[in-house]
Amino acid sequence: METLSAFAYLISAVLFIFALRGLSHPTTSQNGLMCGMVGMGIAIITTLLISTGGWWMTLLGIAIGGSIGTVIAQRINMTALPQLVAAFHSLVGLAAVFVAASAFFAPETFEIGFDGEIYISSLIEMSLGAAIGAITFTGSIIAFGKLQGIIPGKPITFPNQHIINAGLGGFLFFLIIMLCATQLSFFFWAIVILAFVLGVLIIIPIGGADMPVIVSMLNSYSGWAAAGIGFTLQNDLLIITGALVGSSGAILSYIMCKGMNRSFLSVVLGGFGAQSSGASGGADYSDKQPKIGSPEDAAFIMKNASKVIIVPGYGMAVSQAQHVLREMADALKHQNVEVKYAIHPVAGRMPGHMNVLLAEANVPYDEVFELEDINRDFGQADVAFVIGANDITNPAAKNDSSSPIYGMPVLDVEKAKTVFFIKRSLGSGYAGIDNPLFYADNTYMLLGDAKKVTENVVKALE
Repeated sequence: METLSAFAYLISAVLFIFALRGLSHPTTSQNGLMCGMVGMGIAIITTLLISTGGWWMTLLGIAIGGSIGTVIAQRINMTALPQLVAAFHSLVGLAAVFVAASAFFAPETFEIGFDGEIYISSLIEMSLGAAIGAITFTGSIIAFGKLQGIIPGKPITFPNQHIINAGLGGFLFFLIIMLCATQLSFFFWAIVILAFVLGVLIIIPIGGADMPVIVSMLNSYSGWAAAGIGFTLQNDLLIITGALVGSSGAILSYIMCKGMNRSFLSVVLGGFGAQSSGASGGADYSDKQPKIGSPEDAAFIMKNASKVIIVPGYGMAVSQAQHVLREMADALKHQNVEVKYAIHPVAGRMPGHMNVLLAEANVPYDEVFELEDINRDFGQADVAFVIGANDITNPAAKNDSSSPIYGMPVLDVEKAKTVFFIKRSLGSGYAGIDNPLFYADNTYMLLGDAKKVTENVVKALE
């Protein structure tokens, strides 16, 4: 039986790897998702078969959790996916804390020693798993609050925050050493409580512009927490899957940071908001007036264009304009206009947010391009249609060394012959700075709700 379970776990691990591979591209994402589901199903059935008892409790937990997950999945709006992911990460972290507590207080059950005589290696594993899990839990709750608007998106800073966080981090390692030396429950709970506090203090100073990185970073944390607990449980599959999630989350965080020309350390230590909360840096455009266009203007110019590039941003997600945007694109294609979509790696509030929304609206995959593949096309485009984006199109990132986002790769929309920019107002984006593109000679601002404005463009096209 042990050999069969090990083989089944190996199959699950391979399927999880195929799942990650499939999820790396929209055209293979459904197959990747199916591989992950089958792999998880095999893992759960195998675990139940080798379990020595507690079937009914396990099945009850699966039924309750599965029912809640099903209801949430059916009711959640696609625009709320970032905060949903953050909330789910918090549950993974909390689960790691609970498993670590179970192992500490019932070591015989997990075959890691006896009460007061737990193996040192197991103590290190469970304490690290509990600490990372606790940080993931409260950090994800804060990220959820910022994304949901319950907590202000601007950085919440306090004096000497970096020194305090570093000191608490050092004290956390001291508590782990004391737990290994004394095996007292006081130090275990002290580790958990301090890690809960650290999770809040680490995430709350980070501004909304860096939330895509934070979401992927917390995803990585949850994976490492699961891997640490896997060592405690002596479960190879949990170690493998935790390592897969941890490493893929870390790689994704690196990709996000590269997309913003940021170092991962600078994001964790403060984020965009900490540098620009007062809109410091950058040029002052208060004396300039933008050109205000109309949906009819946009429809006329785009209908007579040869090539239109659409740039979606979080404003599209908030107004849920992806379906009417696709209608607009279809209307343009009926006029023999070439239409493409340009996706910035940090558009929205989580990696792939715009891709998911466009896929929901059945936008063809071959019309969606990443920044490095589409940027050269803006110079040949007749129109760049920006809907709800801001910082990812700001040319100050390329030509204003005083700007807080200087060096960040952006979409070259200003190179198009005409730029239509849909925004609710002329306000700044997450980075807290003005966008000079609003005042360019070839830019027309279409102020208002993204969905309503686009609906009016579609009516004018018809």
